[in-house]
Amino acid sequence: MRAWSVAAPGPVEEGGLRFVARPVPEPGDDELLVHVRTCGVCRTDLHVAEGDLPVHRPGVTPGHEVVGVVAGLGAAVRGFEVGERVGAAWLRRTDGTCAYCVRGSENLCPASRYTGWDADGGYAEYTVVPAAFAYRLPGGVDDVSLAPLLCAGIIGHRALRRASLPPGGRLGLYGFGGSAHLCAQVAMAEGATVHVLTRGASARKLALELGAASARDSSEMPPEPLDSAILFAPVGDLVPLALRALDRGGVLAIAGIHLSDVPALHYESELFYEKEVRSVTSNTREDGREFLALAARHGVRATTHTYPLSEADRALRDLKAGRFDGAAVLVNDLS
Repeated sequence: MRAWSVAAPGPVEEGGLRFVARPVPEPGDDELLVHVRTCGVCRTDLHVAEGDLPVHRPGVTPGHEVVGVVAGLGAAVRGFEVGERVGAAWLRRTDGTCAYCVRGSENLCPASRYTGWDADGGYAEYTVVPAAFAYRLPGGVDDVSLAPLLCAGIIGHRALRRASLPPGGRLGLYGFGGSAHLCAQVAMAEGATVHVLTRGASARKLALELGAASARDSSEMPPEPLDSAILFAPVGDLVPLALRALDRGGVLAIAGIHLSDVPALHYESELFYEKEVRSVTSNTREDGREFLALAARHGVRATTHTYPLSEADRALRDLKAGRFDGAAVLVNDLS
């Protein structure tokens, strides 16, 4: 098969992501072999390719928003059939026995492993996924539309819950890419007023088309104080701005796995009045199941831009340069 490999982590413009030939992987006893149909392009893939996230597996194949069909079953797998459509997401394995797993916080498991970072992901013709971490996908939604839901959607959903938005509250979204534009749809469906703050003019246009109450540059203040805010852009300089935009008792959730350094905070204007800052770390499988059900119920749809799988490097360059709004999706043009 053909697959993309992070051969030399560094700027994607310099060719460190390479197209290589590899054997089709063999599923382990508890794994599914998946023939990839589509794979979403996530900013985390860019962080892996460029080395912002330290290498866990040299030469890893990125990609963790995988939609495909079961092409093979491990000896111990039950409940799946060859030909069934499934999804693979970021969280790949946990130990299931640590204190975090036992209390329902498997996203904090110290032994957790991740698709496209610890193990090869979906920028390939085939991949494998532990059956216990594969998602059953709703019918009536095409492969391209489903792919971004499997990370951008799930992480946005967890970030929204971490932000503790009150019913009918005022939510600010900093950055408006793949995750934020899905999160916004859920928040508005649940009655929130959404204000978007992002640098891209096309992203601001999309936000207004989706129903946001306002869309401004990320350097500006929203038109009203916010009950909650979510920082999707990996820009630490935005943290003080978002905190100043919060009303008393407001919560800022930081959704990215990578963030540039946060400048010194001014206590009185940015943290006083019981404002809170919370991080978001991966997701649980229950987060994923809950979000997919909500997405189906509310008709949440990704704004997508497709690229052939054979041009994944171009998709990452375009993501880095902000050349598209919504989410990019790789479509298998190889098999």
